[in-house]
Amino acid sequence: MDIGVFIPIGNNGWLISTESPQYKPSFELNKQIVQKAESYGLEFALSMIKLRGFGGKAEFWDYNLESFTLMASLAAVTRSIKLFASTAVLTLPPAIVARMATTIDSIAPGRFGVNIVSGWQMAEYDQMGLWPGDAYFGYRYDYSSEYVHVMQELWEKGSCTFEGKHFTMKDCMMKPTPSNKIEIVAAGQSPRGMAFAAEYADYNFILGTGINTPTAHAESNHRLLEAAARTGRDVGSYVLFMVIADETDELARAKWEKYRAGADVDALAWMADQGSKDQSAADSSTAKTINLPEGAVNFNMGTLVGSYATIAKLLDEAGTVPGTKGIMLTFDDFLIGLDQFGQYIQPLMVSRTPAALAAE
Repeated sequence: MDIGVFIPIGNNGWLISTESPQYKPSFELNKQIVQKAESYGLEFALSMIKLRGFGGKAEFWDYNLESFTLMASLAAVTRSIKLFASTAVLTLPPAIVARMATTIDSIAPGRFGVNIVSGWQMAEYDQMGLWPGDAYFGYRYDYSSEYVHVMQELWEKGSCTFEGKHFTMKDCMMKPTPSNKIEIVAAGQSPRGMAFAAEYADYNFILGTGINTPTAHAESNHRLLEAAARTGRDVGSYVLFMVIADETDELARAKWEKYRAGADVDALAWMADQGSKDQSAADSSTAKTINLPEGAVNFNMGTLVGSYATIAKLLDEAGTVPGTKGIMLTFDDFLIGLDQFGQYIQPLMVSRTPAALAAE
């Protein structure tokens, strides 16, 4: 089972709280995180793209780096870990992103992929005059499908002629082509999002749910597998969990309760407002699920809280769900959390024994 890290390209990581560790993003911080992850044998690191934060007292995600330039920099200071950058499809033309990806592949051959962000938060794009109108909510995956088609044709052939509803390519040239496959990651949770992932992606991120319920993503995995069966493609899930660990269950739980008690209500209110803009969103969509009350303080990903032994057991359980190809982790404090994972948790995981031995 692959393990990856969802690096903190935005301030304060994924805890929407005034009581969690407060920090700003920087290249140096993310370099330390990714190099540490690589030293412990983690397979991949991914950075999101976020163009407007949620505000509040913690100024949640008001500070963000840019994904492709960050990952290009990290490509030059790593040797084995796979790196995924994110493109917000409304902001960059696909032919430019295809060339950017090819450039990073030349820095880190065979270690680069692209995460497709169709966009659920209107304010990110409206502030720059890039929001095409609320009708976009209904066709964003059609838009993304053409976007990925253009990129993949350029990577494969070095040229693309295409006339779609959203993009037109007239003998568009791009050479050199990448020397390795550029893998595609998606994160659709709705039926249409799953269908997009099944058609174009190699992996689809699935949100873990609840507190210490490591197999609760089984239904989402099942929907992804059904969608992949219809396309005849091998598409697995990377499941997203936050890890809050300490030497004992009690100490870990105390940290988690402290973070929850400090929930940034203003930032959460902004997030809820943005998530409600898409009136057509399915109940399983990102826009709807981020607003579920339990765990909203950590963007409503699954949360694993406990001792090192408890976390190891829960992660092993998560990996038993059919369709799970990997897990992407976030932490309350990334540098401390990665050391805890690499030194104490991973060696206890049955599913990670080879990686733990290699790291050791």
